[in-house]
Amino acid sequence: MHLLARITLSTVAILVTSYILPGVAVDTFLTALATALLIALLNTLVKPLLIIFTIPVTILTFGLFLLVINASIIMMASALLKGFYVNGFWYALLFSIILSFITAVMESMVSSDVRPNN
Repeated sequence: MHLLARITLSTVAILVTSYILPGVAVDTFLTALATALLIALLNTLVKPLLIIFTIPVTILTFGLFLLVINASIIMMASALLKGFYVNGFWYALLFSIILSFITAVMESMVSSDVRPNN
């Protein structure tokens, strides 16, 4: 899927997820777009470093510590952006889980509609 389409889907998923969770707020569509871009950037630059530094804990928890890393990325985005608010770690954790689910569902709907005729 193209980068622009993925960012658009992530933006919509962020808006939907913030509507579902009472502890998460997004002011505008542009804030949701900035949040999607920042989360993508943090996932590209920061998340791999966090994973490397926490390999022992991740192994001991059978990979569940990766959820903590995802919540930390959401908390970082909330701290860096005005207009995107997350009310604590547990809401960040729920936000990351619900956001992943909604994004996966939306991507599967889009990718199933657009298939090349080979």
